[in-house]
Amino acid sequence: MSIPVPTYRPRRLRKNATIRNLVKETYLSVDDLIYPLFIIEGTGIREEISSMPGVFRVSPDKLSAEIDELKELGINSVILFGIPAVKDSVGSAGYDDDGIVQQAIRVIKAHTPDLYVITDVCLCEYTDHGHCGIVLADGTVDNDSTLELLAREAVSHAKAGADMVAPSDMMDGRVAAIRYALDEAGFQTIPIMAYSAKYSSAYYGPFRDAADSAPSFGDRKTYQMDIANSEEALREVATDIDEGADIVMVKPGLAYLDVVRRVKDNFSYPVCVYNVSGEYSMVKAAALAGWVDEERLMMETMIAFKRAGADMIITYPAKDVARWI
Repeated sequence: MSIPVPTYRPRRLRKNATIRNLVKETYLSVDDLIYPLFIIEGTGIREEISSMPGVFRVSPDKLSAEIDELKELGINSVILFGIPAVKDSVGSAGYDDDGIVQQAIRVIKAHTPDLYVITDVCLCEYTDHGHCGIVLADGTVDNDSTLELLAREAVSHAKAGADMVAPSDMMDGRVAAIRYALDEAGFQTIPIMAYSAKYSSAYYGPFRDAADSAPSFGDRKTYQMDIANSEEALREVATDIDEGADIVMVKPGLAYLDVVRRVKDNFSYPVCVYNVSGEYSMVKAAALAGWVDEERLMMETMIAFKRAGADMIITYPAKDVARWI
């Protein structure tokens, strides 16, 4: 007697929430979330970024309230971006021991010592031309002279109390230069999260508005990655790991989930994904227009990052996600 092929086999495990949770493959936790903070010089400032609804620039004196909210939600990690009052051609505010990020680190650590503070290490927020390194007379970015300044910035952040530094500049050799400088300064235990596969993407627009970091001329295609390449991403990740990176990053996230998966499969290394400003702002705009369900779409995006292989997510809706989990 022939036995018929069973029908509805997959659907038996989708019948209700309890069984769906029992067989769920991918989980999202508040511990996976890193919240970006934009720190601006001045006092009494908490101003919403017009292109990023719900995200604010805050002055150091307003940080305590922000941190209290994050801790109440269970968010234990932040990444800091600085907006200085004065910029120059060499980004000196970035490695000034009394710079805006250094001030913010000290405020946070005095208020909540156990909050894990990661700092973005780059010059674009601090240069008057908006590029991520020293610009030569012909308009090109000089890789090697930039490395010394990035290393100084990383050490300055560590001195102020940063728990981790995250170089985002995409200069060749910057992980090795920063690792050497940190070790020489006695900060052997400070890890490096490298922006290893950072693409020259159109998704960064709102961030550049938030941080006032758009290039005043040209673009960043000579040092950020070509959007068409994924093999190159693997080479960049391999190089950063060899130079001492403790965590590697793929940025942006949604359009590069294939890269996240390849990085995780090839290296079995801690992987961070950056859910960037353009990704966030598009969802917010559509949600405000009533076109999408913001909570469902944001949560689906977070699960997509985790499913692709990300261990941690830098994301602007971290506060909302923490409430929804």
